[in-house]
Amino acid sequence: MNSQQDIRIEVAVRYLTEQSDPDADRYAFAYTVEICNRGMETVKLLNRYWHITDDNEKVEEVRGEGVIGQQPEILPGQSFHYTSGAVIETKFGSMHGDYEMQSSSGEKFTAKIPPFLLAPPLAVH
Repeated sequence: MNSQQDIRIEVAVRYLTEQSDPDADRYAFAYTVEICNRGMETVKLLNRYWHITDDNEKVEEVRGEGVIGQQPEILPGQSFHYTSGAVIETKFGSMHGDYEMQSSSGEKFTAKIPPFLLAPPLAVH
């Protein structure tokens, strides 16, 4: 039986200077997510939910099936990682969310994605 604590999620963020235009209130970020299955069962990522907030308290919610067009199955002791992106209207923002997962025994559970900061390098908030 898998559970939230059997899934470790880590996120690394990169500011995309070439896709950003601060004069037009456009700040682009890439984020790489690593999902590590520390449980005893294979798990499948079914759905994603993202809560994106910019520094003006503007919230965007994103829900969808899988990630990057996939519903990966992650074997015990294995990891899956992918890179995606977000664009916000302020220099600073944050993201958090969760993945709906299903274990090989059929149990569905939620794996929380811890909050992380969206900010250009060397910026002070």
